Amino acid sequence: MTAPRPLLLRVNRQSHDVCVDPRTPLLYVLRNDLACNGPKYGCGLGQCGACTVLIDGVAARSCIVPASAAEGRAVTTLEGLGTRAAPDPVQQAFIEEQAAQCGYCLNGMIMSTKALLAVNPAPTEDEVREALRFNLCRCGTHVEILRAVQRAAELQRQDAVARELETLR
Repeated sequence: MTAPRPLLLRVNRQSHDVCVDPRTPLLYVLRNDLACNGPKYGCGLGQCGACTVLIDGVAARSCIVPASAAEGRAVTTLEGLGTRAAPDPVQQAFIEEQAAQCGYCLNGMIMSTKALLAVNPAPTEDEVREALRFNLCRCGTHVEILRAVQRAAELQRQDAVARELETLR
């Protein structure tokens, strides 16, 4: 076992000093030390997607990323996207489309969608399926999830237009 050492993590736009074994999975630090409970422990092998977070805007499986690998990088969890009063467009779309049943996969689906829309703001259904293919949902809400991703893309476009109009005023 490696001795714990201080790590400076930037999670949800805030800096956090933690002292952990650098090999500790980022998921454990997020949940146990920083109370970020959006990412879930699913398989522990990086295969189900329940633990997905964004690291520098890219979807990553926090159960297999050592905490030390996140040092000096921007980590965003579900909690860092929006609030209950002002949800992120992706969160809002999942709410509007009722794209959850048990909700266990929801963190991974939302975070993977956020990463997809950052690089492809208007994905086709095939592109959405490809981007979410490693996120497992056992409840069968796939149709609602696909609709939610398309709705999220629409909401983000509307937000971008509204912001552009604001700058012109």
